[in-house]
Amino acid sequence: MKRMNGTIRYSLAGVKEGPADCIRMAEVRAVLKKMKRHKAQGLSGLVAEMIQARGDIATQWLLDLCNGMAKEGCILEDWKSSVVLPIYKGKGDPTECGSYRWIILLEHAMKVVEKIFEHRIWQQI
Repeated sequence: MKRMNGTIRYSLAGVKEGPADCIRMAEVRAVLKKMKRHKAQGLSGLVAEMIQARGDIATQWLLDLCNGMAKEGCILEDWKSSVVLPIYKGKGDPTECGSYRWIILLEHAMKVVEKIFEHRIWQQI
């Protein structure tokens, strides 16, 4: 990363192109371990605690799912939807959007994939 004339320029030297490397079991375990507990589930009802409770069986299932998506370059149709809930803050005009905070219910398995790729991207910068 270089700053030139007040603009930040990123160097793309060493950046990988092409298909993503396979996700490793250690990456899935590390993300699952860091995920917060007692979070609301997405549409499927699957939460991180369920995957953690089943141990290596569920972790392997999630790993296979993640690698399948990375190989195919697409995500599951169910993961393209989320539930957005507006929660009134208790102050301000209730007819204004700014008086609400938004809760987005995402699939926990999708969050695992997202965090793995986010970590990989940050390693490249």
